[in-house]
Amino acid sequence: MGRLEGKVALVTGASRGIGEAIARRFAAEGAAVAVTARTAREGDHPLPGSIAATVAAIADDGGRAVAVAADLADPADRARLVEEVEAALGPVDVLVNNAAVTYFEPVERFDEGHYRLMFEVQVRAPFELAQRVLPGMRERGGGWILNISSGAARHPQGPPYQARVMRGGTVYGMCKAALERFTTGLAAEVHDAGVAVNVLSPSGLVRTPGVVHHGLDRNVPEELLEPVACMVEAALALCTGDPAELTGRIAYARPLLDELGVEVGR
Repeated sequence: MGRLEGKVALVTGASRGIGEAIARRFAAEGAAVAVTARTAREGDHPLPGSIAATVAAIADDGGRAVAVAADLADPADRARLVEEVEAALGPVDVLVNNAAVTYFEPVERFDEGHYRLMFEVQVRAPFELAQRVLPGMRERGGGWILNISSGAARHPQGPPYQARVMRGGTVYGMCKAALERFTTGLAAEVHDAGVAVNVLSPSGLVRTPGVVHHGLDRNVPEELLEPVACMVEAALALCTGDPAELTGRIAYARPLLDELGVEVGR
C-alpha cells in the first residue's frame, strides 16, 4: 500500500511544474487526486501543460484523478472548488496550495490590478481553501495542509544588494511572506485537531516552465539549480508525517530531506 492510500488530495496549480509533479507523486502513493488550475486543456495557455494532461498522465500510471478547472482569483470559483472535489472523490485529507500568478515589476510602477491578482491567488485563495477543508479534517481527526512558498519571502540582505534582489520581486516576496505567517499561525490553531500545516520552499531554483518563461534561470550556476524531485519528495514527507510533530515548519526542500534521511539525486 502507498503512503497516501485511501486519502483524497487537492493540488492547486497542477497543470505544470511543481504542482503537476506533486499531483503525480501523490497519486503514485495511492491518493485520489483532484488537480486544479485555469489551464483546462492544452492550448489554453502559452506554456505547455494542462490539468487534463496531468489527469491523463496519472491515469496512464494506474492512478485516480479528476480535473476541476478554476480561477482562484475568482471568489465564486474558490467557493465551488472544494464542493466539486468532494462530490467527485470524497472529503479532502490533503490540501496543497501551489497555485501562483506572478508579475515582476518595480514597486514604483507596480500595476494595481497585478497587485490585487497576486494576493488573491497566492494569499487569499490558500486562506479560503483552508477554511473550507478544515471542518472536515477536524471532524475526521486529522489532515495535512501544505503551502508552497519561495526563498523570496526572506528579507533582502544588504547593502550592497545583489542584482537579483532588484528585479521587481518585492510584491512576490510580500505574498510569500504573508503565506508563511499564515502557515505558522494556522498550524498553532489546529494542532489540537491533528492537522499538520507546513510551508515548503525550494532550497535552490527549480527550472519550472514559469521560471524559464520569466528568465529567472538566466546566468544561474548549475549548483544553485534544484531538481523538482526534491520539492516532490519533501512535499510527500510533509503530507504523510505525524501531525503532532511535523507541523508549523517553514521548510526548505533539501535540508528537510537531509534531516529526514531521504535520498534524492542531485
